[in-house]
Amino acid sequence: MTTELLLDHLTKKFRVPMIAAQYRSLAREAEERNFTYEEYLLALLESESESREENQRQRRLKQAAFPVHKTLDSYDFSLMPSLNKNRFLTLSKGDFVEKRENIIFLGNSGTGKSHLATGIGIEIIKNGYKVKFISAAELVEELLLANEEHKLGAVEKRWLKIDLIIVDELGYVPFTKIGAELLF
Repeated sequence: MTTELLLDHLTKKFRVPMIAAQYRSLAREAEERNFTYEEYLLALLESESESREENQRQRRLKQAAFPVHKTLDSYDFSLMPSLNKNRFLTLSKGDFVEKRENIIFLGNSGTGKSHLATGIGIEIIKNGYKVKFISAAELVEELLLANEEHKLGAVEKRWLKIDLIIVDELGYVPFTKIGAELLF
């Protein structure tokens, strides 16, 4: 078996796809730039690490289920001068998640609460946290169904694995007594 075939086989076996994709080009670059073996190995491992981190970030973004991808940068703070942009940028660092603090955005319809919550959620994901975006109605429906099927414990366990839960449209839909009790 040739060296190249063996490398292809081993990179598949050890599940290092970025190393598989880049070892040839990085070897040429290492030769041109007189890398030591350690520098070449480091370049390969850094490439694999960066790729995995990006894949995890993309997976967390998908799992968050944001209805629309909106960032803090795309929010026009001039439309709501009472909002302190720096405060939202501070929130986006995630200290409140570490401290297990709750944040509630209150305001009239159309003021950008969902946009800001999504923007913070996206930044929190970039910091390595798991986020889930869900409407209050969807969450109550899920909890009611789990309660009826006697699976509430399993659903709660799944939700507890999430670092930040963004519950949207909390004040827009009335809940049944049981639904409200399950939610709160």
